[in-house]
Amino acid sequence: MLRLAYAPPPVHHGVLTQFAPLLAALFPARWFQTTAAAARGRGRVHSKKSGITKGVEQGNIKAQYQGGPANVKLHYDPDSVDGHKWRIVEKLWQEFFSDPSQWWDHRLEKANAKYPDFKHKKKQAALWLSSLWNPPWVGPELAAMAPGTVQVSIFSWNTRLIRSVEAGDYEKTLKLFQQMQQEGMIPNRFTFVPVLNACTSLQALEEGRRVHVQIMQSCCESDVYVGTSLVDMYTKCGSIEDAQRVFYRMPTRDAAAWSAMILAHVKCGQGQKALDLYQQMQKEGVKSDPITFVGVLNACASLQALEEGRHVHGQMIRSGCELNVFVGNSLIDMYTKCGCIEDARRVFDRMPTRDVVVWNAMILGHVKCGQGQKAMDLFQQMQEEGLQPSSVTFVGMLNACASVAAIEEGRSVHEQIIQSGCDLDVFIGSSLINMYANCGSIVDAQRVFNEMPAHNLISMNSMLRGYAMHGEGEEALGHFEWMCQEGAEMNTVTFVSLLAACSHADLMDEGLHYFGCMGLVYGISATVDHYACLVDLFGRAGCLHQAEELIEVMSCAPDISTPKALLSACRVHGNVEMEEQIAK
Repeated sequence: MLRLAYAPPPVHHGVLTQFAPLLAALFPARWFQTTAAAARGRGRVHSKKSGITKGVEQGNIKAQYQGGPANVKLHYDPDSVDGHKWRIVEKLWQEFFSDPSQWWDHRLEKANAKYPDFKHKKKQAALWLSSLWNPPWVGPELAAMAPGTVQVSIFSWNTRLIRSVEAGDYEKTLKLFQQMQQEGMIPNRFTFVPVLNACTSLQALEEGRRVHVQIMQSCCESDVYVGTSLVDMYTKCGSIEDAQRVFYRMPTRDAAAWSAMILAHVKCGQGQKALDLYQQMQKEGVKSDPITFVGVLNACASLQALEEGRHVHGQMIRSGCELNVFVGNSLIDMYTKCGCIEDARRVFDRMPTRDVVVWNAMILGHVKCGQGQKAMDLFQQMQEEGLQPSSVTFVGMLNACASVAAIEEGRSVHEQIIQSGCDLDVFIGSSLINMYANCGSIVDAQRVFNEMPAHNLISMNSMLRGYAMHGEGEEALGHFEWMCQEGAEMNTVTFVSLLAACSHADLMDEGLHYFGCMGLVYGISATVDHYACLVDLFGRAGCLHQAEELIEVMSCAPDISTPKALLSACRVHGNVEMEEQIAK
């Protein structure tokens, strides 16, 4: 067995403490471990189950120490297997330093420890910095190299792009994309997908179009993943025409591409086109995935196409599609909007997992179908199961309380909102105003309005409607003037509430004035609701013939509410003849 020969300095007790740092730098601790006791006691280097120990014991390694750590030299026996490995690695490193431009640098974005730090661009050669067989001169040589000498690989660039997108740093993604091209790197199909995702998230349509030009120049548009990302980018940036052109040029379209196009039509309010596309997808034999079903169910909900929705539900069951929270929520929404609250509840009860989004959908469904008490019962059950309500939950519950005039339950929900720390935003604030106004407490409604940190047209209209409901005509007119001073852009709902307030307060002149201003000043066309308020205004004032003439000259076709308002006025004023005529 070959021993390690050395001559220790006269003053220092542990010679090994001088050259141990050097050996530790050359050989990681998991291969080579030393102890100070070994140096002090026997002056011999011991390693625990390391490749160096085995090499010394087998006679494959010759080691010499002469004068100091800088002169430590390790040599493998050229005739051993270890020596052969040493020569191969040394030769690769020599080749690496002779022409670094022929190697890719993977150090920054290694997939894992097993992935090499450097790979040859043409040969099947790779190098690891942590390798036991590296010559001792590799470290200093690498440290002396200028940054950027070895070109970063496309794999590393793509990994950095993907990680920046996953971290939500989309601006950085686009900057990295520009940087890699400035350094002479040519993007591939794996590059374009994260870049397009960044454009989608930033709604950067023009940047996305520039990337699309590069994709066509790179002949990557036919790739199914790149094509799907382009369709998704164009649809979410509001350019459905560009999305269609990309979609129909794709030679192969998978379920993701079809789903993106279906969802695009739904988003643009083209529910029937989404259903037609779904039928075409089935004819081409493409299997639907959960995202496809979500898009088609949303299309059925927008069209209130109950039969088509039931058909899609049956296809989901036959295909074995899992009833997850996304699909289940879409089913509940579809059945609710089609007026089938019982079917929606059956879907809800069968779902194995229900998050707060699903509970919200079911609560809002009951409210929409006029089942406020059932919504309140469901809210109680939700809390018993330990789920934390969200702001959407509170909005649904406040609407439920308003529909059944349950002011005590509404106050309880208000307390929970405060305790949960939810901000009094325009949605929660407007729902609170509506709840208190519907339950007869205009004072509480006004207090909530004044406590809101910010207002928009929704909250302003809610307060105006509250004044109208309670016959507070003067307060309603004052509130409207305040809205004008605040620069609010009035809409149809604003004037329905304003005219209703004038009607309930018998403010004939003011009501006629604002009805005229609605079209002349604000450019809002009168609807059936506006005419119904005006008919009611004439009827309350006893001007029954003027109300009848107004119905005859309406610019839009009257619905049941208009003659109903006149009929009610005839009964109040005892005009039996006109009442019988209207009833016919």
